[in-house]
Amino acid sequence: MSKNTNAPARHWIGGKWTESTQIRESFNPSTGAVVGTFYDGGEAEARAAVDTAADAFASTDWGRVHHVRATALERLADALEARVPEIAATLSQENGKLLRETMWEVSAAATWLRYTAASARTQIAGRAAEVAPGQYFHSMPEPAGVVGIISPWNSPVILTVRALGPALAAGCTVVIKLPAQTALTNALFAQVVASVAEIPPGVVNILTETGSEVARHLVASEQVSMISYTGSTPVGRQIAAAAAATLKRLGLELGGKTPIIIFPSADLDIAIPNLLRAATLMNGQFCCTGSRVLVHRDIADQVRTALTDALSQVRLGTWDDETAQLGPLIDRASAERVDALVEEAGSYGTVLVRGGQVTEGPLSSSGAFYRPSLVEVTDTEARIVQEEVFGPVQTFEVFEDEADAVRRANATQYGLAASIFTADPVQARRVGRQVRAGGMWINTWGLLTEHFEQVGVKGSGYGYLGGLKAIEEFQVLKVYAEMDYTVAMG
Repeated sequence: MSKNTNAPARHWIGGKWTESTQIRESFNPSTGAVVGTFYDGGEAEARAAVDTAADAFASTDWGRVHHVRATALERLADALEARVPEIAATLSQENGKLLRETMWEVSAAATWLRYTAASARTQIAGRAAEVAPGQYFHSMPEPAGVVGIISPWNSPVILTVRALGPALAAGCTVVIKLPAQTALTNALFAQVVASVAEIPPGVVNILTETGSEVARHLVASEQVSMISYTGSTPVGRQIAAAAAATLKRLGLELGGKTPIIIFPSADLDIAIPNLLRAATLMNGQFCCTGSRVLVHRDIADQVRTALTDALSQVRLGTWDDETAQLGPLIDRASAERVDALVEEAGSYGTVLVRGGQVTEGPLSSSGAFYRPSLVEVTDTEARIVQEEVFGPVQTFEVFEDEADAVRRANATQYGLAASIFTADPVQARRVGRQVRAGGMWINTWGLLTEHFEQVGVKGSGYGYLGGLKAIEEFQVLKVYAEMDYTVAMG
């Protein structure tokens, strides 16, 4: 990307800024206005990026010198941290998230990079043992090879870094496919990567794409050893099927329908604000959005009233409105899709809060603003329960006892995260063990850290991101065996 901010954002391939044939526009979902232009990548750019990543893996010492990788990750964290305000503001303008949320995202991404820098220094050893007289074995972790990272538009910086950090720490080279909705943000992130002299040319390559040619090439290429994908479950299944041809390793963090279970002993002064935040954070466009509220019958009336009031009073605003609680969805089409799901739900459920698209006033110009909705349902097979809405919409379900709560919580294909609110820690553990989810929050929602793994089960995918296991996802284990015949034969 040139210093002229009016120039189209470019790709970063092999240590060089690269253009492609198609130029497209990036839009601000708050206003619908064009915020910039970018070169749209395709198969040609994907081939070039994979080739240079494969060459860098084969011809440099990147995968063998762990302290160099650790230093590079530390420098990358420094460079990213220095540009937090600029990148956060650009991201907010492109995907509509409130500035305080994007400031957290970019700052947290730098923290995650520092954590993986430590992993590069410490998680380098295998193990050794004499398994029988004269028989010596030792294992050594090695980088998996070229990794394709495919990230979504809702949190492109931290969700990219969450895979990029451990991939680089492991010694892999990387091709990153980023979404068109955040093209200008992608270019700024690429500038940060380009500024780090310790990262050799070709080790990190960054492409922006509207369609799927880049992603398809990454999945199909025999030169790519692993794909780390964050996105929808249907696309995750397509990737898994296509990747079978080359038997490449996959890390898939897919969709979610996070159930929030509230028992009678719960502190509602804590639970209700968490329910509200679970619906509105990232404008409801979050794989862990608390989209299912499950409440015990004894407190259902109280929670229903409190949540209805809270959602009805949510203040909408643009990304730079410090008083806003909720920004726009990514575009008008998304708002229309979400609204159609809520409208249909009125035929089989009770609409407690009928939000909908903002059609009047200064926020109506883009058509992307959507007021929160709340629908009470009894049937767990209802479409609005089973499908990931990806917007500020919650369902309200009443349960009778623990068994009913667990049954309802497990009623969808998803298993990314869940929350339990109760004053009884034994109950929390008992119910938590029965709910099939990779992450379990107790008396809170949305609490994440780089120190512990994030993982999905069922239709929410597989593989670890974060924590000690993250680097292992990008490593292969080579086992050596030696025989001392003088000992073995006596």
